[in-house]
Amino acid sequence: MPPIKVAVLGECVADAFATGSASQGELTLRVLPGGSPANTAVALSRLGTPARFLGRISHDSFGAMFRAHLEDSGVDLSRCVTADEPSTLAVATLDESGQAVYSFHAEGAADWAWSTAELTSERLGHVSCLHTGSLALVRAPGAERVEELLGQAAARATVSIDPNVRAGLVDPAVYRERMPAWCALADIIKLSDDDLECINPGESLDRVCDTWHAAGARLVVVTRGSRGATVSVDGERATVSAPATEVVDTVGAGDSFTAGLLHRLHTSGLLGGRLDILGLDQARDAAAFAVRVAALTCSVAGANPPWARDLDG
Repeated sequence: MPPIKVAVLGECVADAFATGSASQGELTLRVLPGGSPANTAVALSRLGTPARFLGRISHDSFGAMFRAHLEDSGVDLSRCVTADEPSTLAVATLDESGQAVYSFHAEGAADWAWSTAELTSERLGHVSCLHTGSLALVRAPGAERVEELLGQAAARATVSIDPNVRAGLVDPAVYRERMPAWCALADIIKLSDDDLECINPGESLDRVCDTWHAAGARLVVVTRGSRGATVSVDGERATVSAPATEVVDTVGAGDSFTAGLLHRLHTSGLLGGRLDILGLDQARDAAAFAVRVAALTCSVAGANPPWARDLDG
């Protein structure tokens, strides 16, 4: 196996999609592997960037599904913990535009139970980049351990964070309170425009980006759905357009974008430090590639990101 370049830390989630008629007293759940960090690791590996997933994966039936999905995509699971706690379940409802709204069943789940002895620099290993985000950043008791590892990794690797706000499960005030600390730890902050509005309601993108740059983040990327994405490097900003896409659903699109962004930064030789030589043109190029990856994910059902061959041409 080639040297691991990106480690992704966080949760696996069983995404359950309801079919049938509730009015007739019966629903059928179609369960697919998901979870923002796991989706990102899968997408990275499929694009060709060697990826390691750091997670606590349950030994239940959902956990077996996660392992098979990650391994089939080439993700390194050698540093995962096999956990006694159950997997996290999310029941998704799709609106008319294919946007998913989730209800989470996450209490006492394996994903959040990291101990200090489990989550160490030794488990992380030598990587160019550590990416994390979503519920792993905010769910006790593991969230504190995650932040500690980010601080340790920052001395030798690029740190990337996607808050991926889950307002139905975690009060947005928690994200608002933690953002300065995350920006101090991270070189890359990536989030959606919906996340931005949840964390800093009513504030302009320019103002928020400048605040987060001042707190320490070198690169801020805001995805904007069909409008593409905005990149901000130390206050210089540019926007990239999204390709026209026939959307099946948007599940996993943001995670695929993150993977595309990190993959392009990796292949450009930019990961592995503080992004000191990153310029706006390079950030724009990485985001333009990332929106293509996200668009392909939107064109199929579920979090099923493309392989490198799907982007040829």
